[in-house]
Amino acid sequence: MSKNFRIAIVGIGLVGRRHADAIRALRHVDLVAVVDPSDEGRAYAVEHGVACYETLEEMFANQTPDGAVLATPTTLHVEQGLKCVRRGCPVLVEKPIAVEATAALELVQAAEKANVPLMVGHHRRHNPLIRSAKEAIVDGKIGDVRAVHANCWFYKPDEYFDAAPWRKKPGAGPISVNLVHDVDLLRYLAGEVMTVQAQSAASQRGYDNEDVAGALLTFESGAIGTISVSDSIVAPWSWEMTSQEYPIYPSTTESSYMVGGSHGSLSVPDLRLWSYQREQRDWWTPISSTALKKGAADPLVNQLRHFVEVARCEAEPIVSGWEGFRTLQVIEAIQNSCRTGETVRIRNLQETQEQRLQVMKNIRYFVKNLAKCPK
Repeated sequence: MSKNFRIAIVGIGLVGRRHADAIRALRHVDLVAVVDPSDEGRAYAVEHGVACYETLEEMFANQTPDGAVLATPTTLHVEQGLKCVRRGCPVLVEKPIAVEATAALELVQAAEKANVPLMVGHHRRHNPLIRSAKEAIVDGKIGDVRAVHANCWFYKPDEYFDAAPWRKKPGAGPISVNLVHDVDLLRYLAGEVMTVQAQSAASQRGYDNEDVAGALLTFESGAIGTISVSDSIVAPWSWEMTSQEYPIYPSTTESSYMVGGSHGSLSVPDLRLWSYQREQRDWWTPISSTALKKGAADPLVNQLRHFVEVARCEAEPIVSGWEGFRTLQVIEAIQNSCRTGETVRIRNLQETQEQRLQVMKNIRYFVKNLAKCPK
């Protein structure tokens, strides 16, 4: 690379600092600015010798980085993302992409129209464990995917909520805060979700949101998915405690996802592939497992490296704005089904948008070539 890629981080809290650590792990990539109005943000910028600005407007008045990472509260993602898009600055926005899918759609379409790269920080897709699982499924090692299950159970202590009272409010329960990661991976491994049926239970601690929920998903492929989440269950079955992805969580030897196929099944993240040793498939035949090859790499570092490639138009995004939008659609459907008790069907707005764009291209082509047509 002839020159270093310059990144600004907007919001230098816990997640923003993890992104900063990932930047420092990469060669030819520099953190050049922090956008954060807090005293902690200014202190961090001084400590690391980078410029600190209170707002994006102030930063863009002084410099335009090669890319920006939005690690701010979800309510600010669309507003800040649009400001970056208007300045032609590629964006990596933390998950979820927005509070509501309609707002996310505004950002996705604006970035698409302006031809500005937009990625969403579903970093688990960049974990080598998930890449191995995806490859095994695509290669047909378990046959046709017929069912998937994700478990997301853990116990958040009371001080977690007391430190940030907004976590006790509606919309800040484990469906939106935690399940968005798991839904994204189920979509990645099993395809698009068509319908959702879900139920939730009110917080036993007396908060204004749920503390347990479950959902039944139907996929376009015909597969069925089940997913369960709680931040008030003592258990070892969650991605955080099974993947060894983030050292602050104690690790277990369990798995949190199961993918069932017509010729075998796969547990994730331990990557145990279960199948029969002979061609005959029946439940009286002994079944055995083999361990798929595991890689080890920090998914946040992988994600930042990929962001640089996408911003430089050297690669297509693994988690595009559309991908973030589709995952948020499923989360919204789960929330709506919990509230109404009804089955929610998910509209594929991306296909509608792509069809509209193709129609416009066809019209422009027709108009451009009309004069060339024989009279």
